[in-house]
Amino acid sequence: MPKYIFVTGGVLSGIGKGIAAASIGALFSAAGKKVFHQKFDGYLNVDPGTLSPYRHGEVFVTDDGAETDLDLGHYERFSDASLTKLSSITSGKLYSEILEKERRGDFLGRDVQVVPHLTDLVKEKIVSAAVDCKCDIMIVEIGGTVGDLENGYLLEAIRQLRTDLGYNNTFFVHLTYIPFLDTSQELKSKPTQSSVRELRSLGIQPDMIMARADKKIPKDILDKIALFCDVKPEMVIPAPTIKSIYQVPINFDKEQVAQKIARHFKMLLPSLDMKDWKSLDKKIQKISKAIPIALVGKYTELNDSYLSVIEATKAAAYKNDVKAEIVAIDSVKLEEKDKKEWDRLKKCRGIIVPGGFGSRGIEGKIAAARYCRENKVPYLGLCLGSQIMAIEFARHVVFKNQSCNSEEFDQSCEYPIVHIMEEQKGVTKKGATMRLGVYPCVLNKESKSYKLYGQKKISERHRHRFEFNNSYREQMEKNGWVIAGTSPDGKLVEIVEIKDHPFMVGSQFHPEFKSRPLRPHPLFLGFIKTATKG
Repeated sequence: MPKYIFVTGGVLSGIGKGIAAASIGALFSAAGKKVFHQKFDGYLNVDPGTLSPYRHGEVFVTDDGAETDLDLGHYERFSDASLTKLSSITSGKLYSEILEKERRGDFLGRDVQVVPHLTDLVKEKIVSAAVDCKCDIMIVEIGGTVGDLENGYLLEAIRQLRTDLGYNNTFFVHLTYIPFLDTSQELKSKPTQSSVRELRSLGIQPDMIMARADKKIPKDILDKIALFCDVKPEMVIPAPTIKSIYQVPINFDKEQVAQKIARHFKMLLPSLDMKDWKSLDKKIQKISKAIPIALVGKYTELNDSYLSVIEATKAAAYKNDVKAEIVAIDSVKLEEKDKKEWDRLKKCRGIIVPGGFGSRGIEGKIAAARYCRENKVPYLGLCLGSQIMAIEFARHVVFKNQSCNSEEFDQSCEYPIVHIMEEQKGVTKKGATMRLGVYPCVLNKESKSYKLYGQKKISERHRHRFEFNNSYREQMEKNGWVIAGTSPDGKLVEIVEIKDHPFMVGSQFHPEFKSRPLRPHPLFLGFIKTATKG
């Protein structure tokens, strides 16, 4: 029978609940256990696909095409697993399913209620996912913080699951924040006590409390939390702010988090193989050389908007014995010819243009691509960044005409270098209607991409409606445009390159979603390797 770990948060949002859940997963994975993750979010959107990155950060995409919360990226990177649509569930998705059943008459005339109907559905989603994936450890994160009205029924559902599944088959982890008062120079445990008190009022007694703080937490504070929250002292785990999120599993291992949870489960846990994590951490600590890498986008005020891209870049840099200093460049300011922003860009050793939607800031991204092409600066274009690369090349090399564009930005352009995919024509709904999930790609053996991957057939994750227009393929190739990878039938262009350039590569897919800290993605590795030589 699977064992269930439920992770809740208190005091503040954004203190690392996803990282904590992912790190617990990493520990059990290191012990050879099969881990599966699930995230429940209280908002009424059916999925995060239509949300602005400023709301919840990037939209992470799974192999089976689910648009999910960014925490699934943490789960996959830490546990090195491929999650599915079963892993990301919102209140909107649950309510939609309940209301559809009601409309069909499935409730036989009964009134439909949050308890038991909605809570039963939550329990069904958790247990069926654990059974379907045949995992040993099921880790379920409840989004938001204790006290949020929208999440109350989710907490009630996991409370019921302890009764349904048994005390020794369920484990509650509560992550809270310990604020530091600068005036009195002390950490305060009262918010944690209040959070746990509220959780207990809902019928949930945490088995473990993880205490987040920006300072080292003294033992007397940890003991105080244990006393007032009715938790054994050894089950209060300090979680201070550290230099790298990849140190978190190592710190949890020092605190024997997995072993303590396993004892509650009465589970025999083999020795944890943490040598790769420890080697990575030692390497990160030793690296002194840093190179600036520009990330050109329009959501640059929030790092979470491009979280997987940033983590993939950092992982590739560590592998190349450097640290990537991510420089957020506002493409709107580039478009406006802001001198300071251009000066910042030009100091960077490589430039990444990530995915995105809409026309705002597009001309700034095209200008950045032109700068890279003309000055031989390494460039990596991801999804939209690949399309930007095509538009720029068509405008300034092939047709020398500003009317080269994408139909997404200008439907009446003379040269639609990027156009809408055939199956996307007529699609009017925005949610979950793009080309989503993993698709195969065949690489050109003469390309840089083939040399980086080291194999002819690959599969990568997609999230787009528009694609390179094959009508211009021949003219582009005559001028040094390289089609490095296509769909197996040759109809869809998946990877493009520019001949006689150190590294100018664009992928229609999102390679960042399959990059791992211990196994960086080949395209990011090639990009950083080239940038270090500059």
